[in-house]
Amino acid sequence: MSLTPPIEAHDAAPLKGRVVVITGGAQGIGRGIAQAVLGAGGRVAIGDIDRDAGRACLDEWQVGERAWFAPLDVRREASVRGFMRKAIARFARLDGLVNNAGPASPGVQDLSTLPLAEWRRFIDGHLTGAFLCCKHALPALRAQGGAIVNIASSRVHQSEPHTEPYASAKGGLVALSHALAISEGPAVRVNAISPGWIVTDAWRKPVARRAPKLSRRDHAQHPSGRVGEPGDIGALAVHLLSPAAGFMTGQNIVVDGGMGRKMQYV
Repeated sequence: MSLTPPIEAHDAAPLKGRVVVITGGAQGIGRGIAQAVLGAGGRVAIGDIDRDAGRACLDEWQVGERAWFAPLDVRREASVRGFMRKAIARFARLDGLVNNAGPASPGVQDLSTLPLAEWRRFIDGHLTGAFLCCKHALPALRAQGGAIVNIASSRVHQSEPHTEPYASAKGGLVALSHALAISEGPAVRVNAISPGWIVTDAWRKPVARRAPKLSRRDHAQHPSGRVGEPGDIGALAVHLLSPAAGFMTGQNIVVDGGMGRKMQYV
C-alpha cells in the first residue's frame, strides 16, 4: 500500500465564497488584487480614499453583490473601525485582509530638510494604516481562520536616493508581517509581498487611465523579460489568501522579475 496521497484536482475557484478586504483597492496594484480575488471566486470589500475610483470599479466590474466599496482613510482609526464594521456586517464574515493603501511615489527631498509631516505621511499611510486595519479585522479573521497579506516593496532590500520614508514604512510592514504571524498563528496566517516595478497606468480610474510608455530596454533589463503588471501581484495574493498556502506564514515574497538577483555595475 502506498503512503503517497492521491493527486488532487486543481481548484479553479480557490477563494469561492471567501470575503477579502482590500485597502487602496480601487486603483493600481490594489485593483489588480481585487480583480484576481473576484476571478478566483471570492468577494471583495474595497476601501479607498478616492471615491470616484471606487465607484468606477463597481460600474466596470458588474459583479453585483460580490463587490462592495466604501470610502476609507487608513490613517484615521474612526474611518478604519467604521469601514470594517460595515464590511463584516454586509458579508457576515471576513476571510482575508490585504493592506495595500499608502502613498505610491517614493521620492522625497533631502532628509536633512524633510518636514516631519512628510515623514509621517508615509509612515501613517503605509505602516500605521496596516496596523489599524489588522487591529479591527483580527477578531473576524480569527473566527474564519483567515489570512493577511501586506503589500511591501522591493525597496525593503534596495534603494534609490531620497526614499527614506517610503523604504522605512515598507520595511516596517515586513517586520509587522512576521511578528504578527507569530502572535496570531495558527488561527491567522500573515505574509508580505514585495513588488518591484509594476506598471499601473492602465489600472487607474477612467479619467486618469492611459497606455503605459515603456521602452524595449525597460522590459529587457528584467530577467523575466518584461515589467510587472498588477495581475502578477494579484495572482500571488490569491495563493497566499487561499487554503493552498496553509503552510506559509511569516514570509516576504519578492516579485520583481528577477531584478533583485541581478548584479549591476554602472
